[in-house]
Amino acid sequence: MANLYVALVHHPVIDKHGTVVTTSVTIIDVHDIARSCRTYGVKGFYVVTPVDALRGLVRRVLRHWDEGFGSTYNPNRSEALSLVRLQRDIEGVIIDIEALEGRLPRIVATSAREGDDRVSYEAFRSELAVSPNPWLLLLGTGWGLTEDVLRSAERRLEPVRGVSSYNHLSVRAAAAVILDRITGSG
Repeated sequence: MANLYVALVHHPVIDKHGTVVTTSVTIIDVHDIARSCRTYGVKGFYVVTPVDALRGLVRRVLRHWDEGFGSTYNPNRSEALSLVRLQRDIEGVIIDIEALEGRLPRIVATSAREGDDRVSYEAFRSELAVSPNPWLLLLGTGWGLTEDVLRSAERRLEPVRGVSSYNHLSVRAAAAVILDRITGSG
C-alpha cells in the first residue's frame, strides 16, 4: 500500500450535543486498530490526546507488549503495537510524518455524518495508489471529528453504511471496514 498513516483523534472531537470535548483513550481501540493497521499495511498508527495521563497509560500498555510478559505471550500483538505512536495533537502527527517522509501528508478525514463533498472508497483508493505524498487518515472518537477538522482535510471519505438505518459503529470496527475498503481487499 502507498504511504498511509492512521490517527485516532481524541481531541478535538464532539460529544452527542455537538460540544468540543476530549475523549478518553480506550485501550481495546488501540489494540484492535493497531492490528487492523498492521493487517492492511499502514505505515504508522497515531493515538492523539492532549492528556498526559492517557498517553502515559498507552505507553505502559505498549511496554507490556514490547518488553514485558506480553512480548513472549503473544508476539503478534507486539508486532501490531509497534506501529503505535503518541502525539498531543494532529499538528504533531503532521510534523512527525513530514520528518519521516520528507513531505507533508495529505489529510483524509472520516465521518459517519453525510455530506455532499464525500469521496468514495474506490476513488480514494485510486488516488492513494498514485500519490507521491503520504496520506493521513483521521478517525474521530466520541461523536466524531469537529467541523473545523473536517473542513481542514483535503478529502472526506463517505460514511460506512450498513444495510439498516442504524449508523453508530465503534471506531475500531469502522477503522477495519474503512481500511478494507481503501485497500480493495473485500
